[in-house]
Amino acid sequence: MITFEEHGSQLVLTYESEGFSSADWVDEKLKANDHVTLSRAFTVQKADLLSSEGDEDSDENVRRFVIGIVNGDYRTIRKDVLGLKHDLLIATSVRLQRKTFVAARSISVFRRIDELIDEQIVVGGARMGAIPEDEFVRLLNEFPTSTELTLYARTRITRVLREYLETMSDAEQRLANYMARRARSRTEEEVETDGRIPVANELELEKFTYVRDRLVEMLKDAEGYSEADWQTAVADLFLLVFPQYVAVLHNVHVKEWYSNESKSTNRYIDLMLVGANGCVDIIEIKKPFRRGLVSEGKYRDNHVPVRELSGSIMQAEKYLFYLSKSGRNGEKGISTKHVTDLPSGLEIKIANPKAIILAGRDSNLSEQEKFDFEFVRREYSNVVDIISYDDLLRRLDNVIATLTKRVST
Repeated sequence: MITFEEHGSQLVLTYESEGFSSADWVDEKLKANDHVTLSRAFTVQKADLLSSEGDEDSDENVRRFVIGIVNGDYRTIRKDVLGLKHDLLIATSVRLQRKTFVAARSISVFRRIDELIDEQIVVGGARMGAIPEDEFVRLLNEFPTSTELTLYARTRITRVLREYLETMSDAEQRLANYMARRARSRTEEEVETDGRIPVANELELEKFTYVRDRLVEMLKDAEGYSEADWQTAVADLFLLVFPQYVAVLHNVHVKEWYSNESKSTNRYIDLMLVGANGCVDIIEIKKPFRRGLVSEGKYRDNHVPVRELSGSIMQAEKYLFYLSKSGRNGEKGISTKHVTDLPSGLEIKIANPKAIILAGRDSNLSEQEKFDFEFVRREYSNVVDIISYDDLLRRLDNVIATLTKRVST
């Protein structure tokens, strides 16, 4: 069992062996290696061990280690204890428990956070950039349980097997059955009799219905996809929804000369959309996290963009800048490198490109949050079009409704 105490200005981790086991193994590890790792999350040194000599209440099954200090409104936990890039700051108002640091299957909470950012982690309190205490509690509650991790692993395995065993989803199977049925039942005479426009409307209706159903299926199982797999799958659907684009290029190389004036820096755009005339736009596709648009808490009475969305906007604007500065050489370089991904004879043109960001769900937002999100969208609309997954589904439903009327008349 692990608990935490404050001894004056010292923050102390207390380890107590449970049941009939002994804490002697800790002493043996410290003697052999000068350090020991507890709960796969806390690495403490021999020098951190508090002596129990003269302590009448000492217990032979208890070991105490100094892991940080208490200073004002914050506790500072040393980075080497948790395996972080920076010391951790956590407000004194936050109750420290083992589950504050360790999630299911001994996953280190702060190490996972640290893998995603390059700055110091601050939890609670009034410091700029701190994770609000209530948001941190929600984060801990939403960490996947052991059961969820097992289901996720099974989902990933199923997805890999489906790719190799060619098993179709319900939406894919319905589309395949429809196309096969039409191929068997319709003849050239029937096409001429019915007219090309009605037939085209039927095919368009089936296409958009397939995209809508497939996207709904994917959103139910978003955690089963890696980021790269999600981007690839959604990008393919995006081409069906927006026919003005004829290709999507992956990992597009662009050189920029602004980070280092003495030499160029290589940048790589994850996804680039190519129009029928060769003009390009950028698309950023993010997995639909629960809070992928605006913050639940308020800053000066406003729900502001979450960091992931702000970062995506900044990234997209930089890529647009690099593209615009790359000139004719940039166009030729992209055309040459991706010639096999482009229709024959089509050359890339960089002419005032825009960016599309597909991220988040808005169906779980309050009316005030939706209102503030609309402000964010309009603020950047001259350069970046921010689309939520629910917005995309609404667009598809509207198209399907229109085509249904045309087909039925």
